[in-house]
Amino acid sequence: MSAEIDKMLRNFSIERLSPMQEEALKAIGEERGDVVILSPTGSGKTLAYMLPLVRLLNLEAPPMEPAPYIQAIVVVPGRELAMQSADVMRGLGSGLRAACCYGGRPAMDEHRTIMKEKPHIVFGTPGRLNDHIAKGNIPAGSVRWLIIDEFDKCLEMGFRDEMRRLIKSLPGLKRRILLSATDTQDIPSFVNISRARRIDFTREEPQTTERLAINNVVSKDKDKLETLCRLLLHLGEESSIVFLNFRDSVERTAAFLCGRGFEVSAFHGGMEQREREDAIYKFGNGSANILVSTDLASRGLDIPDVGNIIHYHMPLGEDGYVHRVGRTARWDARGRTFFITGPEEAVPPFVEGDIAEWPLPDVKGKMPPRPRMSTIYIGKGKKDKISRGDIMGFLCKKGGLERGDIGRIDVMERYSYAAVARDKVEQMLRLTRGEKIKGIKTIAELVR
Repeated sequence: MSAEIDKMLRNFSIERLSPMQEEALKAIGEERGDVVILSPTGSGKTLAYMLPLVRLLNLEAPPMEPAPYIQAIVVVPGRELAMQSADVMRGLGSGLRAACCYGGRPAMDEHRTIMKEKPHIVFGTPGRLNDHIAKGNIPAGSVRWLIIDEFDKCLEMGFRDEMRRLIKSLPGLKRRILLSATDTQDIPSFVNISRARRIDFTREEPQTTERLAINNVVSKDKDKLETLCRLLLHLGEESSIVFLNFRDSVERTAAFLCGRGFEVSAFHGGMEQREREDAIYKFGNGSANILVSTDLASRGLDIPDVGNIIHYHMPLGEDGYVHRVGRTARWDARGRTFFITGPEEAVPPFVEGDIAEWPLPDVKGKMPPRPRMSTIYIGKGKKDKISRGDIMGFLCKKGGLERGDIGRIDVMERYSYAAVARDKVEQMLRLTRGEKIKGIKTIAELVR
């Protein structure tokens, strides 16, 4: 492993590459042709393609019009994965500039960012990428690399027309890299995969491992909310994701749990972008220990330390199950998954491994735990030249907090999130009302 890669890995507190990443580095960086990478969720596929790209993209491409510095496009199925992937690329500290584009915000703002940042690599959803290419914001002729992350999702029937249009509009493509946690034998001909090197680590690790305990919780009632409540009371402060198959079910379940005193984040595709981002940051920084979601949360989200995956609704297929449980037992951690089965339900037959019956203990009188942290929204971000250090200084000097009262800080393009000790948050909001950060007046408010 080169000193350059070793330095980038240290930025993420990673000591060494996994065997899959080593093989990907060689296949992408030292060989020719297209590459298909199959590896379980949480195994580091993002770094597997980014590290060799750092070596292969030209950092010295001149910033001419129309923007030939854009050399690679990474297609993702959703906005969260676009944002997180761009943040990972920036975090490598490689010198490669990154931008992301997705629906739900003005395309003109993204165009301004592309013109200003002059990215070497753009992460985006198929429809928004097509929009920018059609308008000339992304010069199709300069793109040599196409990476399709979660390709099984991107190439589903709902995306195929957009993907066909996108690939057809990139005449200068030289190589393609496809990545997923689950395989599909149906890679459409319009992708133009040629003599692909196939790196398959899904066989190295079965769908469940000895690090994942599988449990069945029997509900006597068809409406399983009371059973879910008892299970969550028993799990206490542990982080849990509750998966349901419908958006209205997510809303109903989240409202029920909030009414019982749980701190819950709800997440589904029908929510506004800001609401979705609020939900993920609350769960990711420990301000809420329960995420209630559709399968949208089973892919492309970097959420560490999830202890439990709860299937309130049964997964619709084996691939869906694999992606759900991939949220826990990541790397060397252990995790648990729970199926809540009603009177006419059973654990799906495609679930492999020993399934233990989980009798619910008596939780009478037990109260839901209160997370130690709350999440604060601050109305300034990278566009305002705000850094994590600036946020820390603002919260300490203006908000009267100690460093130990502040948790994870995330600085976005136009705003920021910070985790603040729950018992200090009202004081902090009162003290920072009307105050400035780096001389700029801003707002700080609680994310509910």
